[in-house]
Order: sequence, then structure tokens, then C-alpha cells
Amino acid sequence: QVQLVESGGGLVQAGGSLRLSCAASGRTFSSNAMGWFRQAPGKEREFVATINWSAGSTYYADSVKGRFSISGDNTKNTVFLQMNSLKPEDTAVYYCAARTVYGFYRYTVSSAYDYWGQGTQVTVSS
Repeated sequence: QVQLVESGGGLVQAGGSLRLSCAASGRTFSSNAMGWFRQAPGKEREFVATINWSAGSTYYADSVKGRFSISGDNTKNTVFLQMNSLKPEDTAVYYCAARTVYGFYRYTVSSAYDYWGQGTQVTVSS
């Protein structure tokens, strides 16, 4: 069984920064891509950022472009999300996800991922 565990969430003032981490444990697997999604109260889960190890590329939602940065280590199935210049509208539960199927695309939909973490709360106060 594969587990993804997020950490690093918390409460921060607008304009501040947080760094989320996601680490895999359990059964060994190889990820093709990993991503971050978020879900605010009363809203659907939305894409935030993804990194594709095979393509060597990253991709961001327009709402976070220039403020968030995704990075990681594919050999450890670990991914990070550096969040700067945080805004109250960034408040949400943040989930990391891993995709095992090979491909070079920008995977921005939830269904493209095979494993999910339990989420970590990020709250940005105004």
C-alpha cells in the first residue's frame, strides 16, 4: 500500500510564505509525475501545480503562477510546494498526488493521478 503524507501547512498572514512537503511511504513505486491540488470550503478541488519527471517540466495554475514553485526528488517520490506572497484566497486544504503511468503531458486533472495524500490545511489571514 502506498501512502502520501503532506506536511508544512499552517496559519500565515497575507504576504507570507509556507513550504509544503509530501513524502511517499509504503510499497515501492515509480512516479511519472507529482502534483498539488487544493480544495477550499464549498468549492471543488482544483489544480495548483505539477512536476513531470519524464519531461523535466513544471506547470502551474494561473492563480499561483509567479508565486508558487514546485520541486522534488523523483527517486524518493518527494515533492515540495514553496508558496510565497500568499493571499487569503489561497486558503484551502492542499493535497499532493502521484501518477505512475508514463507520459510527458501536463497533468492538471485529478483523474490523472493514482495516489493521494490526506491533505494539509493552509490558512491565510488578511
